[in-house]
Amino acid sequence: MEKLADTFWNIRGVFRVVGVLNIGTHMSVVKRDNGKFVVIDGCELDDAQREALLALTGNGEKVEAVMHVHPFHTLHVEATHQLFPKATLYGTARHRQKAPSLPWSGTPVEDWGDDHPLADTFNLSVPEGVHFVSADERVHVASVLVRHRQSGIVHVDDTFNVMAASGTLGKILPQSSLRMHPMLSRALKQEPGAADAYAGWARWLASAWSKTSIVCAAHSAVRELPPGGFKKEVEDALQKVSGVLDGHRRRYG
Repeated sequence: MEKLADTFWNIRGVFRVVGVLNIGTHMSVVKRDNGKFVVIDGCELDDAQREALLALTGNGEKVEAVMHVHPFHTLHVEATHQLFPKATLYGTARHRQKAPSLPWSGTPVEDWGDDHPLADTFNLSVPEGVHFVSADERVHVASVLVRHRQSGIVHVDDTFNVMAASGTLGKILPQSSLRMHPMLSRALKQEPGAADAYAGWARWLASAWSKTSIVCAAHSAVRELPPGGFKKEVEDALQKVSGVLDGHRRRYG
């Protein structure tokens, strides 16, 4: 468990593709002004991670909410709830479909407005122009992006990626800048204006969240940014998918 700010921690987990390649996953822990904690997402914890997390949160008693923000990150939802059974549980509509027996609270996270239940702690954003849940379940482009107001740290699953080598190589080889999800072309809605909607959202995010200092990306690293770095890297990432967006415009308008 890595402390990234006075009130923000990130835990890196293992997620292997076809049981071999570790592309990583994560969860984050945030301390609110009231001294309570919010857990974002869930991942498999080893003994040391579990002990550190429980020590931080008073054996879990200080966790007041758990929020799952990617519709396809569902493997550890029930285990995370068992770890913090008293916490208010928030998730997307797909989380509710996959774990209907859990005590979900309120409306799905992707439908929250600016006055959402954790608005004093987080800014949220959902990509426009793409399906939040694609018909092809291999396409995991959309998620609810979370920005911690106090620290300026962003927690993101899949929508932005940071490519980095695992293990010892990860300490030697440079990580990539922010990248859009490689399956963006398959997530865009097949309708006029979808490409423009996505590009407009990305430009808005780059500007609105321009003071972001750190991005915790599920796949596969934490990226520290210099002043102005978030805006530049999101805009650069958008430029790199310009061919995808232009192709969509030619086909759908």
